[in-house]
Amino acid sequence: MSNFRFETTPRVICADGESERLGSLLREFGISRPLVVTDRGIVSAGLLEPLLASLRALGVEVTVFDEVLADPPASCVDAAVAMALASQIDGVIGVGGGSSLDVAKLVALLSRSGQALSAVYGVGLAVGPRWPLFQVPTTAGTGSEVTPIAIVTTASGEKQGVVSRLLYPDVAVLDATLTLGLPARVTAMTGIDAMVHAIEAYTSRHAKNVLSDTLAVRALRLLSDHIGTAIEDGSDLAARRAMLQGSMLAGMAFANAPVGAVHALAYPLGGQFHVPHGLSNALVLLPVLEFNLPEAEPLYRELADAVRAGERTWHRSASGRAFVDAMATIVGELGLERTLGEVGIIEADLPSLATDAMKVQRLLVNNPRDVSYDQALALYREAL
Repeated sequence: MSNFRFETTPRVICADGESERLGSLLREFGISRPLVVTDRGIVSAGLLEPLLASLRALGVEVTVFDEVLADPPASCVDAAVAMALASQIDGVIGVGGGSSLDVAKLVALLSRSGQALSAVYGVGLAVGPRWPLFQVPTTAGTGSEVTPIAIVTTASGEKQGVVSRLLYPDVAVLDATLTLGLPARVTAMTGIDAMVHAIEAYTSRHAKNVLSDTLAVRALRLLSDHIGTAIEDGSDLAARRAMLQGSMLAGMAFANAPVGAVHALAYPLGGQFHVPHGLSNALVLLPVLEFNLPEAEPLYRELADAVRAGERTWHRSASGRAFVDAMATIVGELGLERTLGEVGIIEADLPSLATDAMKVQRLLVNNPRDVSYDQALALYREAL
């Protein structure tokens, strides 16, 4: 292993019901006027009210922005920043899935630094200061609560990333009770997203290190062991807690050893066709694993035990092929669409998808195997 640098969220609290005890954390940071960033689904499900009630009982003046959309458009971020400025906030709390957490990161930054969103697209272009930031995930997928990344969709439909250590929150609160009853489809999509984070972190060509490897393997074991139960029984608290912790560990891993071609090919599916991010990953995962196998076989062999390949396939010993076959079994049991055709994509759409995928070079360079335009096109054809 070469020298490396590892960074993550400085404080992680994992405790059932902890989201209703945020008041003490706000006091510690001197926050009295936080903005809560979330979506209407969280509000209508009643998940937000106990948290808000606990804060208001302590005299905290809370403002709520609940207009976050999936694959959040840049206009959503601008609207949230405008509300933050108008409310004279002094802290931000993200509550929800990856979209809400990503928007919360950007609001905490932009409403204090004064930068425009378009000025921070890319790596390391953000400048401080930012407001104190707390993240409370309600899904087990993106791991956004422990990553320095926020993804938004531009007016043209292109996915843009903001990558900066300023986006690491101050505190991540993992409260598994908030994930109880999450629909099976959402559980499946977010769960496979987290698994892809772990796989791609472990096989990343850049910045792979002993810490990211350790976290990725543990994440993959937790996620693969519990995703079936979490899908079948949304009230199983132990499974929900394991999924939430697995997602977090995978987030820590890929924040330091970045993802590759699965995500690069998934982004255009969301940008052009609004396919949910986790489903996009599931649709292209198996073709990319097969494509990478010649180069990544030793690494896939090391991951085989993490997904219990011997129990999920006919293979008697761990191998790269056993890992790929085990992942095919897992994906097949998710209950999601299996092909691009099932989400309305046709052959004529593939060249545009491949063109957009090639624009995501910041991820493609991490893939175990180089990907050309023609190869990206072939991978989409295989997924069709």
